[in-house]
Amino acid sequence: MVERSPHIEHRGHAPKRLRFALFTVSTSRYMAKTRGEEFRDESMEAAAKALRDKGHEIVLSEVINDDVQMIRERLVGMAGRDDVDVIVFMGGTGLTSRDVTIEAVRPLMEKEAEGFGELLRFLSYKEIGAAAALTRATAGVINGKAVFCIPGSPRAVELFFREFLGEIPHMVYLARR
Repeated sequence: MVERSPHIEHRGHAPKRLRFALFTVSTSRYMAKTRGEEFRDESMEAAAKALRDKGHEIVLSEVINDDVQMIRERLVGMAGRDDVDVIVFMGGTGLTSRDVTIEAVRPLMEKEAEGFGELLRFLSYKEIGAAAALTRATAGVINGKAVFCIPGSPRAVELFFREFLGEIPHMVYLARR
């Protein structure tokens, strides 16, 4: 008899189609939005393409400010919804004083997947070298939802979805248990 590992079994029970809430955290884009100016959000475009290509649903996509209160309001609002499985914050993860996404999200996490940030930085290192050490990323669980804070560059967003999208249903399955 062949023994199956738990992660393979969990993947079999995981949802096949997920519902995402996507947030670009960017002061410059948020200010352009509030002034009614045209702007391009290449990170959101990359995220939307990756999700649609795999048949997932985007419940909400929004540009928000690098502001702890605003980030937490959106997080709590999405974590309380039944029609959202995954919440992704793209941006605000660097080392400047304005980068507050992780500080806003981490205290609200019930569980944190510490290895996520390490692995994302390792994968990024293979593409951009030592500059990968200058960014932060984290993932965890809040109210049965998978929550991710990732760098906001389009390349980082593409890397995240390319490397982790296949594992997110497994995380959602575990978050709901």
